[in-house]
Amino acid sequence: MTEQPEPPPAEAPFVITKEYRRFAEFADAVRRERYIGLCYGPPGVGKTLSARRYARWDLVEHAVQTFKFFETESIPREILDTRSAVYTPKVHNSPSRLEKELAFVQDRVSWMVQTLEHPEHDPPALSRHQGRFAELLLVDEADRLKTPTLEQLRDRHDRTGVGLILIGMPGIEKRLARYPQLYSRVGFVHHFRVLSAEEQAFVLARHWPELGLHDPQDFTTAEALATIIRITSGNFRLTARLVAQIKRVLDINHLTVVTKEVVEAARESLVIGVL
Repeated sequence: MTEQPEPPPAEAPFVITKEYRRFAEFADAVRRERYIGLCYGPPGVGKTLSARRYARWDLVEHAVQTFKFFETESIPREILDTRSAVYTPKVHNSPSRLEKELAFVQDRVSWMVQTLEHPEHDPPALSRHQGRFAELLLVDEADRLKTPTLEQLRDRHDRTGVGLILIGMPGIEKRLARYPQLYSRVGFVHHFRVLSAEEQAFVLARHWPELGLHDPQDFTTAEALATIIRITSGNFRLTARLVAQIKRVLDINHLTVVTKEVVEAARESLVIGVL
């Protein structure tokens, strides 16, 4: 029996918010100008999800890992719109490891773009243009990088001309200011904020329609929404965790309507740190 090819990966559901649009505009500017950009914000607000959505990484990542010359049918065409890659450094990283892993990702993104745009190019021609067609690297968890790896990252930016976005926690912009060689190349800074109350109500209605929280004119719904917003303070990750517990409470008690009491019962099952 011949092996069946794996189906292409599907993108995770994603709701376009105002904060994501601001992030996308920021990423477009870094990609266009080929500068270094800093994106920082508290944990759980959607920085990683937004980076992956911008690069269409749910679709592209598998193709990067399995790229083969001449097999254009496995390359998602969305890569022509993004020309971007998402990279997360390991907890224990070194300059040589960082360089090897970034070269792997950047070269393959570049080769895939070039293969789709110039199908007449053969592999030797592709290998001569290493990284040229990749326009943006989004480095998540940039707080993990120490001085030597940051210098290696700056060196790759200088040598290849790729745009670079470092994504981390608040304070990363102050830490990087201590490295003038790197910080002098920073052209854009983006502060990723939590969801507003209106946006959170919108996300709840669109992302989790099964909860039935789409009608804020209904008093029970409005009360439940206000309780969710108060508990989560606009934090997307905490909202997702709370919603999972709300579903559990509804199932256990055979309920169909989300009320303030259901939300507060779900809240008791969560460990919530400082937001």
